Amino acid sequence: QVQLVESGGGLVQAGESLRLSCAASGRTFSSYTMAWFRQVPGKEREFAAAISWTGGITNYANSVSGRFTISRDKAKNMVYLQMNSLKPEDTAVYYCAAKLGASAYATLDLNYAYWGQGTQVTVSS
Repeated sequence: QVQLVESGGGLVQAGESLRLSCAASGRTFSSYTMAWFRQVPGKEREFAAAISWTGGITNYANSVSGRFTISRDKAKNMVYLQMNSLKPEDTAVYYCAAKLGASAYATLDLNYAYWGQGTQVTVSS
């Protein structure tokens, strides 16, 4: 079992930056691929970014590529999402997710077995 707790959400203006953090506990964290998803009310949860268990491979949705950066600190059992040049359309609840295995190319939420409770990000125009 893996427990995930997100933090770092908040209200920012368009063009500003925010960093989300995800603290993981439980089983061997380094064996899991980690990802960030986001969801707005009335819409399905969508993939944002993922990082392989080694940290060597990252994958991004087209909508965030070039603006967001996912990273992990295995020694601290932490995953981060640095979000720059934020846009109002980035407003959503952001979820940290984990799956056993090495691939960072899984982009469907059903691929991920463990989820955090989510943190709200609101970007005003």
